[in-house]
Amino acid sequence: MTFFSAANFPAPLDPQFQPAVWFNRHYVDAAKKSCRAVPLILGLEREHGLVSRYETVVLPQADEVTALYVERLVKFLLWARGGWKLHFGGPKAIGELIQKKYAPRGARKFDCAMMAAAYGKKFQVGVTTAEKVPAAKEMQVAAGGHLKGCRIGFDLGASDYKVSAVINGEAVFTEESPWDPKSQANPDYHYHHIAAALHRAAAHLPRVDAIGGSSAGIIVDNEIRVASLLRAVPKKDFSKAAGIFKRLQKEWNVPVVVMNDGDVTALAGALSLGSRGMLGIAMGSSQAAGYMDPQGHILGWLNELAFAPVDFQPRAAVDEWSGDKGVGALYFSQQAVNKLLPAAKIELPEKLGLPERLKEVQNLMSKGDARAAKIYETIGVYLGCALAQYAEFYEFRQALILGRVTTGGGGDIVIATARDVLKTSFPEVARQMELRVPDEKSRRVGQAVAAASLPALRK
Repeated sequence: MTFFSAANFPAPLDPQFQPAVWFNRHYVDAAKKSCRAVPLILGLEREHGLVSRYETVVLPQADEVTALYVERLVKFLLWARGGWKLHFGGPKAIGELIQKKYAPRGARKFDCAMMAAAYGKKFQVGVTTAEKVPAAKEMQVAAGGHLKGCRIGFDLGASDYKVSAVINGEAVFTEESPWDPKSQANPDYHYHHIAAALHRAAAHLPRVDAIGGSSAGIIVDNEIRVASLLRAVPKKDFSKAAGIFKRLQKEWNVPVVVMNDGDVTALAGALSLGSRGMLGIAMGSSQAAGYMDPQGHILGWLNELAFAPVDFQPRAAVDEWSGDKGVGALYFSQQAVNKLLPAAKIELPEKLGLPERLKEVQNLMSKGDARAAKIYETIGVYLGCALAQYAEFYEFRQALILGRVTTGGGGDIVIATARDVLKTSFPEVARQMELRVPDEKSRRVGQAVAAASLPALRK
């Protein structure tokens, strides 16, 4: 039994694209109609006893289709919400299958290791009944929006970093610089780049009252727990790299707050649009995401949607870091553009890195090249389907889409195509949320400027 129907979502350069949202909806509908559906409740436990719950139904047997639905659901929830323990409240046979896959030597050993690194505890799956899954307990923190004073904000990406000097919410200096952190084994490389950027920004301020930062990766208590930026740093030196932000706080002796770049994206959107209930998605060297609920709270979820599955086709591209296929980083980033080059029949020199490859495609797009347009149209189909999928896990009124992949005429095609997919295929989602791109005001706010608003000033 299969529910794949790629024809309903024609991605021009990826005709086998099989959206997760389509599969998930059809599976649940079929399970309910069968009269054999049983409850499945997944509880993800994080730091300080926080628990996120997700409720659905499944068929009681661990057949191939049910196994795929549940395993991909667990994978999505792990990276969307995070946790060191999965409370599996459902059929025992399916739970035991998940236990086997999400084990230190299982198919999802990468995910287990990353969750253990993020939360400081060995990842585990406990199989129980739906009634025994712990009640939800979410963190609710109102973050950012502090605009008064002289501040510095920085934004660390995989191929460049940005710094802004900000006075009472207005940027008086902004700088973008290239770097190559992923291949650097010495953590001093990362420290010196950030420290030098802070001093360059400080030169444009009468004083420095606070510093805020945005960084790819998992940030807990101003420490980097997991980050692709530090992939080359040896284990023996990782604690030094992880403590860079606390080192800077001691040196500057001002409040310093650093958050995941996705959450800062959501904050930037909330500041620029004056709206809560914000899902921010940044398409850069990878995919970053962040979430602010309708009450204006940051929930402490991981929101690392770069590792969350969006495509169920058996031959989907494989992420070189996690080893999994069909995950967001390969659909909403420079990697997505690169992945689609062969299908678009665009040949580029092998020596070019991902940023340079994106620039070449953008240049072709500016010249009206139809092949480049197809790349952006394909990404737009991906995005429309993924937003419908995200809406089943996040409550949001605004989706803010930004990042290098969305700049220029190609970005216009991405957004227009995504809107069309939502309107025609997911009208109920299109009615509930608005798809936005940075306008002049939000560009002025930006990631680095929004990051600068994170710390409250000392009283």
